[in-house]
Amino acid sequence: MLRRFDWPAERPRGRFLFQAGRGDSFEKYLETIAHLHLAGWSVTSLDWRGQGGSGRLSPDPYVGHVTDFGVYDADLAAFWQQWRSEDGGKSPAAILGHSMGGLLVMRALAAGTIDPAAAILVAPMLGLRSPLGAEMSGRIARYMARRLPMRAAWRQNERPGPVASRQRLLTHDIERYRDERWWHDASPGLQLGPPSWSWLSQAFDGCAALARDRRVEAIAVPVLMLVADADRLVDPRAAARVAARLPHADLVRFGPESAHEILRESDAVRDRALSAMDGFLDDAVPA
Repeated sequence: MLRRFDWPAERPRGRFLFQAGRGDSFEKYLETIAHLHLAGWSVTSLDWRGQGGSGRLSPDPYVGHVTDFGVYDADLAAFWQQWRSEDGGKSPAAILGHSMGGLLVMRALAAGTIDPAAAILVAPMLGLRSPLGAEMSGRIARYMARRLPMRAAWRQNERPGPVASRQRLLTHDIERYRDERWWHDASPGLQLGPPSWSWLSQAFDGCAALARDRRVEAIAVPVLMLVADADRLVDPRAAARVAARLPHADLVRFGPESAHEILRESDAVRDRALSAMDGFLDDAVPA
């Protein structure tokens, strides 16, 4: 089962699909969803299969597993069609993808399985940070995925390392970081741990495939990309390279003031990001 969240606006300017990253649930982004709702959007979010409140794909509910990112692609394509049909496709629609969600939105745009009026990618996972480099790390992940596909690639955290480092990887804002723990304590089933070797292999392969995908240059949808240059989870240089290939893209970069979760950062960072989003949406989908 896939869990869905809806917050309809009384007089909507359009419909907005908000897709979070690996391991996330929509609760983490209620603050941003509230901002979009206040701006007049009817907002929907779908927890990706295998995480949040959606059904798991591994016997261990703490391991983020998927056999093929095509599973996510199919879910997004099918849900988009269902979601758009609910109002007969009359309202303009926009989509946001954070991190892994950003990669999946880009794949859908390239494949033409979604047709939003505007797309926003926040710290998109268009390349992964790795001390060994993407090519070598991808080889290791593929080797392990053939042998232990459902095994956690490491014990805990967003990447190998001590638990104490997780907050620094994600945000400088302690209270917003603690908000995620509050939701996990209230609903333990939302919590997800490290990815499986299969997920990791698919992530490296998916980023590499997108870098070669000629369809990117043909995407006509306006795209806003928010990138944190100090991101230690995803590769901001890979995101910038993809942005340069898009016919209609705005790239907004953040410096050392922002970690991976730009929309859950300190107020100064978050306010700048929301302002960029508001201006972009006003141009692409006038109220």
